[in-house]
Amino acid sequence: MNPVFGALLGALLLAAPAQAETRWTLVKSYPHDPGAFTEGLFFHDGAFYESTGLEGQSEIRKVDPRTGKVLSRRVLPRPYFGEGIVNWKDRLISLTWRHRQGFIWKLNDLSPVSDFRYEGEGWGLTQDGRNLIMSDGTAQLRFLDPEKLTEIQRITVTWNGRPVERLNELEYVKGEIWANIWYDDHIARIDPHTGAVIDWLDISPLVRASGASDSEAVANGIAYDAKSNRLFVTGKNWAKLFEIRLEN
Repeated sequence: MNPVFGALLGALLLAAPAQAETRWTLVKSYPHDPGAFTEGLFFHDGAFYESTGLEGQSEIRKVDPRTGKVLSRRVLPRPYFGEGIVNWKDRLISLTWRHRQGFIWKLNDLSPVSDFRYEGEGWGLTQDGRNLIMSDGTAQLRFLDPEKLTEIQRITVTWNGRPVERLNELEYVKGEIWANIWYDDHIARIDPHTGAVIDWLDISPLVRASGASDSEAVANGIAYDAKSNRLFVTGKNWAKLFEIRLEN
C-alpha cells in the first residue's frame, strides 16, 4: 500500500451505496496507539492482536483492550512490511506486503515457528473455522488450507455485479466476511459463498472521531469478540479504537 499510489487512488473511491447500509451505534471508545500503522487485527481470549506495517516499523503485538498498552510484541526485520494476521489453534499466521512471505508464530508468546510462501501481495487475513481467508489488494479473496497454507479456491467480491477492488483488512463475523476497503470509509459485508456484498457499514463518523489527520490514516482494522458478541473497528495511526453495535 504505497502512499504515493494511494494518493492517486484517493479520487477513485468506491461509490457509496445509494440505499443499502447497515446502521450501527457507538458503544465505547478505547485508547489506541497513534503510532500503530494498523494492518491486521483480531480479538482472542480477552486481548487484541495487532499487526503494524511500514518497513522498519512492522510489529505483531498483543494489546490490552482497556488501556491500549502493548503486552508483548514481535518485531519484523527489514525489509518486511507487516500485513494481515489471524489465529489458528495455538498459532498466529502473518502476511507481508510485497515479499510473498508469510510467518507462523506461537500465539502464547509470539515466538517464531516457521514461514511459508504465497504468490502476489499479502493484505488481510481471517478464518472461518475451516479455512484461512486472505485478501491481496484486488477484488479476490483466497481460501487457504490452514495447515498446509496452500490455496484451495478464490471468490471475486462484487457489488451490483461490479468487482470491489482494494479489499484490505478482514474479519469473519457471524457467517460473513467483513472487509475494509483501502481509501474508503465503508466496510463491506460479504457472502463467503458467492462473493456478493450483502450490505455496507459507513464508519466515516469514526474516521473523524479517531484523531487522525494524515491522508494515510485510513480505516483499517476489524475485530469480533464472538463470546461477547462485540465488534471493534480502528484505523492506521488512529488514537482510538471503537466498539460498535449493529442496529439492524
